[in-house]
Order: sequence, then structure tokens, then C-alpha cells
Amino acid sequence: MEITGLLKNAASGDLQATDRLFESVYRELYRLAGSHRRRWQGDETLNTTMLVHEAYIKLVRADDPQWSDHGHFFAVASRAMRHVLVDYSRRKMAAKRGLGASRADIDVDALPDIDLPEDLSVELLALEQALEQLEAVNPRQGQVVECRFFAGLSIEDTCKALGVSESTVRRDWEFAKIHLQQLLENAPVQ
Repeated sequence: MEITGLLKNAASGDLQATDRLFESVYRELYRLAGSHRRRWQGDETLNTTMLVHEAYIKLVRADDPQWSDHGHFFAVASRAMRHVLVDYSRRKMAAKRGLGASRADIDVDALPDIDLPEDLSVELLALEQALEQLEAVNPRQGQVVECRFFAGLSIEDTCKALGVSESTVRRDWEFAKIHLQQLLENAPVQ
């Protein structure tokens, strides 16, 4: 069965389809997680396998997954990986500041293989804040960043995932990069 069929069956609660889906997409999810890990200045202590598994758990526990196709699934998977990393960074920074445990969707204490350096946690949180600000102003540009930067999708795959034209994706991508750069340059130093 092709991935799109597995996505639809998994979304409707078919556990066998969910298992087959994981087997079918594991290599690509692993590549995506490795890309996330390398993007953060080659941090070799980040366990790619753990990131894949935690993101996949988030995906299959979604209340009402509406994955329309392969590209959309990987855009959502990339967002899940981003959230795993951000949740971890927030918990790490809160613990460092003695702020007690903050709410997180995963149990960071159960992930001993993830050890983000403090400066990397700060960078990741700054990017997350800038992306949230961008999404508040222009949600589609935020989606384009998710697809292009986090999921590593091509312009064509981003068009399919978002249901917009190639010129729209190119324009949104250029404006989003400029907007994020401005937000990051003007962000207060932690």
C-alpha cells in the first residue's frame, strides 16, 4: 500500500496501518531528524533515533490527524520534531534557572541521550520565538518555513503540501527569511 493510503488508514485509527506507516517512513524520518540535529551546529550528542521516536509518538497521538499526502505528513513530522526540541530546551533552561518543572509534552528526564548545550538551547528558543511571531503576522509564511527549513521539502513539495502555487511559495520563502532575520537580529540577548 502506498504511503498516502497508509496515512489515511492510520488517521482513521487502523493500528496495523500505523505500524506499516512507521516502517515505511522511518528512513525518511531519520534523515529529517538528522537534518534537524545537524542544523544546530553539528551537535553530535543529540540522539537522532530518540528524536524520530518522540516525534512519531506525537504524530500518532494527535487527536484528529488530517494528513493529506506524503509532503504534508513530513511537514507535520518536522513540526513535531521542532516541538520536541523546543520542549526540551524550555525544560532545560527552566531547570537551569531553578524555576521548577514546566509543562512539556514529553518526559525530558526519560531522554538521557539528548544533551543540548546551553547556547544551542538559547538559539533554538530564539528561533522558535521568531517563528511564532512570523506565524502571528503571516501563518502561511510560517508554514513555508516549516516545510522548507524544518522538513527540507523542495519548492514543488511545499506547493503540494500547502496547496499553493510555486510563485507563492517562492515569494513567501523570501519574505519569511527576511522577516525572521530581522526578528532574530532585534531579539533581546538572553
